[in-house]
Order: sequence, then structure tokens, then C-alpha cells
Amino acid sequence: MHLLFICTGNTCRSPLAEAIARNRLAQRAARGARADITVGSAGTSAWPGAPASDGALLVALEHGVDLGAHRARQLSPELVAGADLLLAMGPHHLERADALGGAGRAHLLTAFGSGEGRPVSDPFGGDLAVYRATYAELEQEIDAVLDRLLAPDSRTAP
Repeated sequence: MHLLFICTGNTCRSPLAEAIARNRLAQRAARGARADITVGSAGTSAWPGAPASDGALLVALEHGVDLGAHRARQLSPELVAGADLLLAMGPHHLERADALGGAGRAHLLTAFGSGEGRPVSDPFGGDLAVYRATYAELEQEIDAVLDRLLAPDSRTAP
């Protein structure tokens, strides 16, 4: 199964979500959970090749995650087609994923995770406290998504 996290520029929320999910999956695999889930990220208005934002880089490093190699990707029909589950940070990201062929596989991250169905806070342009809050929000939602996907009876998975 391939998960694709989607935000606007693919420099803040979605790269953080990708890194958090990758780390959480590795931790769970070490405890015997299934290891056939891969993750990626893209942006609806990304500048291809752009690095992660400074705030995302710093907050990720605070959590032992290195986003230094991250390069932004533009959401495309090919990326959408290659994903089994598309998790959008906000409603306009969800609409774009649907328009590119993701209908039925695309969800708001918070709707698929905690069930709240609200946008994930955008830290772009904020200070480190804002990035830290977004990181914590992403951790909570991604844990909920993985709990759902890795449940012994995962009929709720896409």
C-alpha cells in the first residue's frame, strides 16, 4: 500500500507527514507490524525541487528526522494513480486530488485519522512554535491513520 500526503507547496506539512509516517512505520515494523506500506508527498502548487522550509527542517531535526534531502514534487495524475490512499491537509488539496483521479481514495488526513475532518494547521511563515504545534498535530493524526490501517481487522482501510 502506498500513502501520499498532499499539501500546497510540499515544503512544510506533507514532507513532515511523510517523515513522521515513515518513522512510525519503521517503529511498528520493528514490533512485528506489517511492513508493506510506503509513503510519499506532493504539493498542489509545489515548486518542483524546492527544499523543505527552514521551520520544517528545524522541527524535524528536533525529533531526530532529517528533511535535508527532501525536494518538493508537484501533484500529478501519475502520483495520484500510484497511490492507494491520498491524505490531504485541507479541502482544496482534497479537491485537487479528486480532480486528478483520486476520487474514492482521497481523504482529509484528519477525517481518515481522528475523524474530525478539519484542515491541518499550515505553519508556513510562522515561527518555530507554530511548526512544533503542526508537527504534534501531524503525529497524532498519523498515529490514528496507522492504527486504522494496521488494525488486525482492517476493513476500514481503503
